[in-house]
Amino acid sequence: MDRYLVISSDGHAGPRPEVYRDYLDPQYRAEFDVQHAARMAALEQAGEMLEMRQETIRWGQDKAHGLAGAWDSDRRNEILDADGVAAEILFVDGLTESNSPPFGGDLGLQPVGVVPELQWAGARAHNRWMAEFVAQCPLRRFGLASVTPYWGVDEAVKEVRWARVNGLRGIMLPHMMTGQDPYHHPKYEPLWRVCAELGMVIHFHSGAAPMQEYFGAALFGPQAGAEPPVPLPGALGIYVTEVAWWLTRPLVFMIWGGVFERHPQLKVAITEGSTIWVPELLALMDQRFGDHHFSAKLGTGYKQHLRLKPSEYFRRNVRVGSSAMSRREAEMRHQIGLQTIMWGSDYPHPEGTWPLTRQMMVEVFRGLPEAETEAMLGGNAADFYGFDRAALAPIAARIGPERSLFAAA
Repeated sequence: MDRYLVISSDGHAGPRPEVYRDYLDPQYRAEFDVQHAARMAALEQAGEMLEMRQETIRWGQDKAHGLAGAWDSDRRNEILDADGVAAEILFVDGLTESNSPPFGGDLGLQPVGVVPELQWAGARAHNRWMAEFVAQCPLRRFGLASVTPYWGVDEAVKEVRWARVNGLRGIMLPHMMTGQDPYHHPKYEPLWRVCAELGMVIHFHSGAAPMQEYFGAALFGPQAGAEPPVPLPGALGIYVTEVAWWLTRPLVFMIWGGVFERHPQLKVAITEGSTIWVPELLALMDQRFGDHHFSAKLGTGYKQHLRLKPSEYFRRNVRVGSSAMSRREAEMRHQIGLQTIMWGSDYPHPEGTWPLTRQMMVEVFRGLPEAETEAMLGGNAADFYGFDRAALAPIAARIGPERSLFAAA
């Protein structure tokens, strides 16, 4: 085939915010009505504090048709065709269209400042909508259920089983563990077990961070809005520097906690945090795992439950979704691990590749060996997620980017 099969590891979808009301269990709709206006104001404030709201508005002024692909199935396929993307992994949406789920069931799923029962209600509302959205085009959509395990692992397991029965093939967990038992705690074993059993890929997606520490309690604390905020210089710079660290933290707990030793079939994807961090993190963990003079005082008990090096669990069980991938990452592909990288568009977010996806693909991958470009653009994702390559081939042959465009200048 003279075109590449492209699978985006990072897409976002969700209905307009008021539509979520219809997907909530009836007993939560009155509370939705009470909170809706305040939630929209909070989303607006978050956009302003992250200094992105006005830029997002300007960016989206002439893009209403394409942005509707966040919830319109036909429109989404139209956009994917134009981008050359045959299939995608679908996460919950967020700030761009202010269409995140209610009650804290959003992309961060943070365990602070929420009512557990309501957060579950918001997450389940999204999962119901996502199941319907995927069902409209199941070949091209790999939908993820939002699952919050902190309020009862049994409930989380039930939601995973519901999601699998209803056509979703993976889950997104919160990567912020603030005040909760972290992911090396034995209580999560039933969750790891059911995901391995059902082939449900676990995802952690960038975004959440301790915003109160960066921007202050007056903006993001439990009493936000109660008093004028104190300007904290550099808050946004601190956020964008640290956000990827918070994203990768669960992986460190799971590897050292032996989760992948006990569940060798379990799959985890880390998404929208670049891939630049991979070589250094793996080297650090392997160094701490190894036997050398500086580790002598630690003994060996802390690693006896691990038969492999940390990097070996990573290579076997983990992949990384590189959203709006940079040329630098492509050039570091062998240090990162060629099989680790899965390109992503981050559609429909302004920091993603749309509507310049084809141009940006060429800029990133131009001149690289075809087999390696093929792996990063779609082959790795096809293998990891189990996409039907034969079924996607006609779509790729029709809309995929031409291989000749990527030839060295």
